[in-house]
Amino acid sequence: MDSRAIWVRLKTHRWIYSFSIVATLALGILIGTVVSYGVKGKEGQKASDATPLAVPSPKLLSNAFSQIAKQLGPSVVNINTESTIKNPRRRRGGQNPDDEDGGGGNGGMDDFFNRFFGGQGGQGDAAIRERSLGSGVIVDPKGYIVTNRHVVEKADRIRVRLQDDPPGVQHDAKVIGEDQETDLAVIKVEMDRAVPSAKMGNSDSMQVGDWVLAIGSPFGQVGTVTAGIVSAKGRDIVPGRQFQTFIQTDAAINPGNSGGPLVNMDGEVIGINTAILSETNAYAGVGFSLPSNTVVQVYNQLIGPDHRVARGSIGITFVAVENPAIARVYGSGVTVSSVVPGSPADQAGLKVDDTITTVDGRKVTKGAELVGDIAARKPGAKVALGFLRNGKQQETTVTIADRAKLFAARLGEDQENGDDSTPKQSKFGATVRKLTPEMAERLDMPAGKGVIVQDVKPGSFAEDVNLNRGDVILELNKQAVNNEEDFARMESSLKSGQDVVFLVRPRGSSPQDGTVFLAGTLP
Repeated sequence: MDSRAIWVRLKTHRWIYSFSIVATLALGILIGTVVSYGVKGKEGQKASDATPLAVPSPKLLSNAFSQIAKQLGPSVVNINTESTIKNPRRRRGGQNPDDEDGGGGNGGMDDFFNRFFGGQGGQGDAAIRERSLGSGVIVDPKGYIVTNRHVVEKADRIRVRLQDDPPGVQHDAKVIGEDQETDLAVIKVEMDRAVPSAKMGNSDSMQVGDWVLAIGSPFGQVGTVTAGIVSAKGRDIVPGRQFQTFIQTDAAINPGNSGGPLVNMDGEVIGINTAILSETNAYAGVGFSLPSNTVVQVYNQLIGPDHRVARGSIGITFVAVENPAIARVYGSGVTVSSVVPGSPADQAGLKVDDTITTVDGRKVTKGAELVGDIAARKPGAKVALGFLRNGKQQETTVTIADRAKLFAARLGEDQENGDDSTPKQSKFGATVRKLTPEMAERLDMPAGKGVIVQDVKPGSFAEDVNLNRGDVILELNKQAVNNEEDFARMESSLKSGQDVVFLVRPRGSSPQDGTVFLAGTLP
């Protein structure tokens, strides 16, 4: 058979060969599958024991957020304050053209507070009306509201807007009490009806990673809700503030959120939003809320008859930051670094280098534990302290005193009864008091020299010349001022139209910063 005949035959039966090839491949695949199953069948049965993964429905979490927002929203209020500021941010006397603060200013502290709470802007010489916005949360149907002190501090008028109010309706509010140490305030609106109130929760029950919501009026946007988690607990962000330990959260907090609530998934307030950590005064993922347990303690005292917070103290200081070296040298506990002369600790015989180890028999190892225990006690109460001195355990009984009176100079608070001398307001519009030895030591000044400014009345002559709270007046018209009597005598001798020149050491400055002149003509 020649090649042509073979080709014709192949062409005629081509479909038979194609079918044979396809059938052979299919049979091979089938056999391979059966063999593979036979070899690995037992292993496949083991794999089937694994639990399949499932993606949870997002509706459950979303519904929880929305339900909490509906529940808490009506109790969260917008706070609008107005205050008069004259000559804002004016440089002091032009003492030093190379110093932006006019010679011995407090720029570092200003920068610190600007970072956490936002600065006050504005320039010019005329009086202006400043408006600020904040938030608050109603905690009593009678109209009692918790907010931050810095929201309402020195406000001439406070107005509150409820979420269910018609547009444009606001209610005047009055301050019930303020606490500088925790930056909390209680205000009240008079209503002819009960208002929605929030339920307080236990902040100690919160754990890092728990979901939270922040509700408030950022940038004036009323009723804004943001979500996040508890990022950390026990944050200390303000040096020297022993009663400000914060919950850190990444829920968005911005200017205007101050005073609003941080809420858990049970719809309970577990914090009051207070500060942010940001280089731009806007949200950067780090916000701070004062724990609700602290808020409740402060609130209950502010609504009391005295409208102030009384904290116990024994009159000692210690190194706030734990240092293992101190513990190794002085023993485990709280080592005393200074004792206020005449304080309960001084009267009880405590001395520098003593290490307090127990309070009423309970062991203490950290300063925060000691402060928390003593501060919660009422002035006049007695407490037994165990302490180490030269390696030997001893014990003494101390009578608790009012912390604000013991540390009036450091706290910068007006104390009506904190000293035998009562602060007096001059016709300059400045309230002054003499420097106690403790104040002088803390301010690094000679004892018996100068008077400290306790308050400056808005719109007064003292404000016109830029005299500020915390300034120390050393001279008035070239005459030394060493007590309130000196100040009052010189002030009374001056008449309208006369020149007045104060020699002042500004608040927050050191002796190396020098003094400044503040001057004006008495109206």
